[in-house]
Amino acid sequence: MSRSYKSPLEGYEGADPLPDTLNEDGKSLYNPPGPRSVLYDSFPEPFKKNKNGFDFHIYFMHTYDDERKYAYELHERVRREFPELRTYKVIDRPIGPHSTGTFEVNTFTPHQTGALFSWLVINRGPCSVLIHPNTNDGFRDHVENMAWIGRPWPLRTDVLRPRTTAKTDGPA
Repeated sequence: MSRSYKSPLEGYEGADPLPDTLNEDGKSLYNPPGPRSVLYDSFPEPFKKNKNGFDFHIYFMHTYDDERKYAYELHERVRREFPELRTYKVIDRPIGPHSTGTFEVNTFTPHQTGALFSWLVINRGPCSVLIHPNTNDGFRDHVENMAWIGRPWPLRTDVLRPRTTAKTDGPA
């Protein structure tokens, strides 16, 4: 089944056309000044309002001493560099959908998300990072709406699918 997408231009119907003018660099397009986007400060729908915006899962090869050591050092540095973020303990084994050692960091604003993302791009070392939003669909968040920094790892998606309980009216 194919998924349909709303137009990214929804809400801009009837807007003036954007100019084709180039900036002084001769490459990038000139964007006329406008109001500052509210998305710098708050996440759009369908983010869960009662949960953090993004989860950053830092993955490392838990069976390799050098990667495990780096992951623990990175974990400490994240806690020191970003004390306002929620950081969970390091887990030295696969857990849930995560197929290797991991620790998780949560961001609560777009500003925090951008800061942590840009910092991890440079400082993740041998680790990989799965980044996903928190909407009402954990499967889609981890599988379709995610991004990776570094090498992607396989996920156990069966644990992300909603569990349904079949109700019966009696013996079959």
